[in-house]
Amino acid sequence: MPGSPAPSRRPRAHGIRHRSGAGASVRAVTTDVRADEATDRATIERMVDAFFGAFVSGPGCPERMDLLRGLLLPRAVIVRTCGLEPAVMGVDEFIAPREALLSGGSLTDFREWPVAGRVEVFGDIAHWFGSYAKAGTQEGEPFTGRGMKTIQLVRTGDGWRISAAAWDDERNGLSLPD
Repeated sequence: MPGSPAPSRRPRAHGIRHRSGAGASVRAVTTDVRADEATDRATIERMVDAFFGAFVSGPGCPERMDLLRGLLLPRAVIVRTCGLEPAVMGVDEFIAPREALLSGGSLTDFREWPVAGRVEVFGDIAHWFGSYAKAGTQEGEPFTGRGMKTIQLVRTGDGWRISAAAWDDERNGLSLPD
């Protein structure tokens, strides 16, 4: 009808090809046609390196924690298991105690690093799963440790961001293969 507003239509998700009828399927495609899987993987691997690189004791800790905040979605979820009841944390709950520990002086020469991992990407979601190691001195006692981390990422309008992470460390009865 002239002068009538057009019927409202539910917008379709950008990057999804829709087809109806017999044998209909939905095929997902990347939302950024310029991005390719190799570029995505390289970006995600750099983000994983930056995530681990934030956990270094000593000078520059506030700057590293700011970088870490920038890697995470504002409402990202981080979970520590390590043989205990899972501790589920938001971004600030996760960062604040680690920043205090890394800059407080009781933990020195500390760092974490990825050892081996794999990246899987599907459209606008990605996952890094891998082993990591850590070493440092706490209250004068040197220590080392290893474990596994899982990091989930989503592509946003501003690029890839970490939406969730979880980890578990080696302990009696649970170890990584050598």
